[in-house]
Amino acid sequence: MKAAARMSARVPLPQGAIVIGIGLVVAGLSQYGFLAIASHALGKDRYAPLATFWALLFVCAPGFFMPLEQEVGRALAARRARGEGGRPLFIRAAFAGGVIAAVLIAATLVASGALTTHLFQGDGTFVWGLAAGFAIFAAQYLVRGTFAGNGRFNPYGSLLAIEGVLRVVFSLALGIAAVHIAGAYGLVLIAGSVAAVVIVVAGRSGLLRPGPPASWTEVSSALGFLMLASVMTQFLLSIGTVAVQILAAPAQQTAAGQFLDSRIVAYVPIFLFQAVQAALLPKLSALAARGQLAEFRRVLVQLLMLVAGLGAAATAGLAALGPAITHVLFGGGFELGRVDFVLLAGSCAIFMLAQVLSQSLISLTGYARVAAGWLAGGVIFVVVTALGSSLFLRVELGLVAGSIVVVTVMTALLLPLLRARSVGHETAELRAAATPVAEA
Repeated sequence: MKAAARMSARVPLPQGAIVIGIGLVVAGLSQYGFLAIASHALGKDRYAPLATFWALLFVCAPGFFMPLEQEVGRALAARRARGEGGRPLFIRAAFAGGVIAAVLIAATLVASGALTTHLFQGDGTFVWGLAAGFAIFAAQYLVRGTFAGNGRFNPYGSLLAIEGVLRVVFSLALGIAAVHIAGAYGLVLIAGSVAAVVIVVAGRSGLLRPGPPASWTEVSSALGFLMLASVMTQFLLSIGTVAVQILAAPAQQTAAGQFLDSRIVAYVPIFLFQAVQAALLPKLSALAARGQLAEFRRVLVQLLMLVAGLGAAATAGLAALGPAITHVLFGGGFELGRVDFVLLAGSCAIFMLAQVLSQSLISLTGYARVAAGWLAGGVIFVVVTALGSSLFLRVELGLVAGSIVVVTVMTALLLPLLRARSVGHETAELRAAATPVAEA
């Protein structure tokens, strides 16, 4: 990570972008490694409940806890700029995260019977893995927010990378030992997260200095809307595999694993987009804060065009190569057809456009509008999927339709907000120009 830090000093990107970007790349590649090892070790029949567990965990954990990371990072950074310690604020945030985790764990245990029967093919190990996952992810996202708020980007990036590498190592050990129990792979997924947090946090000091008391508003100025938006974002991103498992007929019990493996290949552009997001989207927030709305629009249009081009190229490429790539990575029988890849890659491209618009609204403090857009997309996904009949096609069309609705709603909500901000900024400038300057 030291080389990355030196590189970031030469490249005009936001502080920490390259270090975190490297961590994201390693984490992303490790996802493919973990799932490839598990799919080869388990086979189609035993792999499906692991695929469902993976998808459900990554709907709930980032959805509920990523906003907490963002708010902790923002608030700690503000305190650091004022020369104030952040320990009281962290304690507040940890309490909030603990409550959220406890609610999720309780809901999981209450629904354990239904989850085991309908999603995990009778393997109750996944229920305990899900409950443990909520606890460790609550801690991990708090740690990530603490690192970010203190400007500790090296350990932040290291945490992402180490977690991914450990998951691959643990799953490889199971594969070498000829373990064919799906629940064991679910547990090592969680074990990798636990070990990574312990390794990266051990020996760190100066992160939580004493400081003035923290109010709830300091931690949660927009946490409700951000959490709703985050949950619905992850819902639209990852729920497809869970939907396939729920809707699958008894003769289609391998379908969830097939769908997950093809979907993560089709969603490769998401990882490329994260690098673009790290480099360019923070600029939108800075432009909005300075009132440079004409430049804001220019950068936004430029970013939308870049993402649209990336999405179109990826859709064409994956239509041709997606099935073959999936076959090579995960083995025969896991790949879907070319039409499936066109729809999945297309939904990914539209989803990335929605993410750009979402971040643009957040930079303009349009938190309720962001939540409304993602909520509308989630509702449309459910409706379209419920009306279909063909298992994979109905879910794929639901993802495409949901993402289109998010883009449409957010565009409709962003344009008047930009106009209002432009008028307000121009009015403020006119008033400032008209104010007489007192003579000395």
